[in-house]
Amino acid sequence: MPAITPAVTHILFPLDFSPAGMAAIPYVRALANQLHARVSVLSVVPPAWITPPGLIPPPAGSSDPAALRSAMQTHLDGLALEGLDLPVARLTALGDPAVKIAEFTRDNRVDLVMLPTHGHGLFRSLLLGSVTSKVLHDVHCPVWTAAHAEKQHAQPMPRKILCALDGSEKSLALARWAAGFSAEVGASLQLLHVVRTISDWLSLESEQALQEELRAESRTRVEAILKSGGLDLPLRVAVGEIVNTITEEARQEGADLIVLGRGAIHETLGRLRTHAHGIIQRSPCPVLSV
Repeated sequence: MPAITPAVTHILFPLDFSPAGMAAIPYVRALANQLHARVSVLSVVPPAWITPPGLIPPPAGSSDPAALRSAMQTHLDGLALEGLDLPVARLTALGDPAVKIAEFTRDNRVDLVMLPTHGHGLFRSLLLGSVTSKVLHDVHCPVWTAAHAEKQHAQPMPRKILCALDGSEKSLALARWAAGFSAEVGASLQLLHVVRTISDWLSLESEQALQEELRAESRTRVEAILKSGGLDLPLRVAVGEIVNTITEEARQEGADLIVLGRGAIHETLGRLRTHAHGIIQRSPCPVLSV
């Protein structure tokens, strides 16, 4: 069965004008042009305006929400976004940023949200706290995140993609999506499955043998899942702690993007759920949660 190419025709870019947000613009431009997708830039004025470094100040002496929104719209209208092939919609909203992002995504057929997660802008409360966690959980479409967009050196248009599989039956759908996306953007794809270390005593021959047996069994299981869907993709099975292993593999491979399954975030007991935020935070490149 051929890989399913994801249809991305509308990208939502929530922008708070923080350094991380501004640093994400080349990534948005590259993907939008490659996928021939239109872009909506959304800036949300929260109920309580606090001006952190890098964000535009509110109108002098004003706390009126309408005035704050007007100031934000003026700043947004003046934002230089050259190089995008399709027209860009520049929009503002009042309210909770996470709620407004989810509402816009639902009501406007958004196919991809590109949301930087680090900086000192409107999404500053926690690195992966209120806004990003809610968006990752609530929106229906894939979410691109970059915890350190202003410091990362990944290619705006990914050339190497690492897709982390949790070994569940949903791994097939994720691998198929990643294969389609990789083909669409012209990137190579490497699948990775991480097997937990079973012991602190791997220097013992017996423990090494048991660990290797577990890794072989995991490889057989994941390969069978892929084969059932007609996929023949390169798979690496590594041993170690999940977050460190995935991020280190991405670093060593020079990956420009890590792809994770959304089920790992949504499901109460998903194998990667408790690790997804750590992966995003420590990743040397952006992360796309599908």
